[in-house]
Amino acid sequence: MKLISKFSPVNINQQRGVVLVVSLVFLVALTAVAAALMQNSTTDMKMSGATEEKSVALQEVISAADEVIFNELAPGVVNRFALPVNGDNFPIVAVNLLPGTRTNSNAQINLANISQTCPRTKGNASSAGKIDCNNFRLTTTRNFGRNNQNVITVNTGVSQQLVP
Repeated sequence: MKLISKFSPVNINQQRGVVLVVSLVFLVALTAVAAALMQNSTTDMKMSGATEEKSVALQEVISAADEVIFNELAPGVVNRFALPVNGDNFPIVAVNLLPGTRTNSNAQINLANISQTCPRTKGNASSAGKIDCNNFRLTTTRNFGRNNQNVITVNTGVSQQLVP
């Protein structure tokens, strides 16, 4: 009877390549897992970037609305909110609503309704017995996103007292 040791050439010939095949299978599996994790990480980065860009655009639009109101009420400026409403002075779509701004926003002032009772006034505060208001809708918009395909719009209500 012939004894075959584990180091004999017959046993080595039978085992040749098995370790290579097993290691390649594990390598392919680990590569697939790593690629999936990298893809997931890339998607998360894109989503967080888009969320940040939307938040910045929203803050810019809100700031633009505040800036339009400030520009109309600044000292030495004709307050267009307090002008009498006639046929052709509204809507106001003008570049000078946001002079020198870097918000990349657009603004438009539309008439909401004419000479309505002012909100938040109690009783009669004028000599005529009432205070009327011009009520406006200030619309500010900003495009954002890839190729500026998305739009954020903020509508702000403005009531300006008209004392008769």
